[in-house]
Amino acid sequence: MGTDGVGRHEIARRIRTIADFPKPGIQFRDITTLILDPEGLRLAVDGMVGAVQGPIDLVAGIEARGFVFAPAVALALGAGVVLIRKDGKLPGATIAEDYALEYGTDRIAIHADACTPGARVLLVDDLIATGGTARAAVRLLRKAGATVEQACFAIDLPDLGGADALRADGITVSALVAFPGH
Repeated sequence: MGTDGVGRHEIARRIRTIADFPKPGIQFRDITTLILDPEGLRLAVDGMVGAVQGPIDLVAGIEARGFVFAPAVALALGAGVVLIRKDGKLPGATIAEDYALEYGTDRIAIHADACTPGARVLLVDDLIATGGTARAAVRLLRKAGATVEQACFAIDLPDLGGADALRADGITVSALVAFPGH
């Protein structure tokens, strides 16, 4: 997984939990306190890099908090960065993918020329919960011709099943820390 028990503890203790945000019953896991601390940021990036198996051509970061980790991980791996954004936010030609939300749907996009066919892409984001956005990102990258076999997250909420859903899609999933609940 790239991070030992001490490193996981040090990362977890730097993540702030905000009760009842954005709605009652939700325990929001806030990475801003992790990345505010230079040692926490270093531990997170090193942990993500250490979890990667084999060569990677591109690191895809999901808007918006995935953008925090993608460039640092890409630099360490000698890879480029693909930005996965909400539809309508990128200039030029794009390809997009719809995904289900709790109430309705949303759409993410990448530049049509972001991935060359066969590019080995690592997906990164701050958190994996239900997996809807991450699974859509994998479909989108594969639609662009990329080979996506790995995803790394700072936080996993395993009770919500997103990491297991990605694994069912053929993705090796790693997370730096896991928290129970939602």
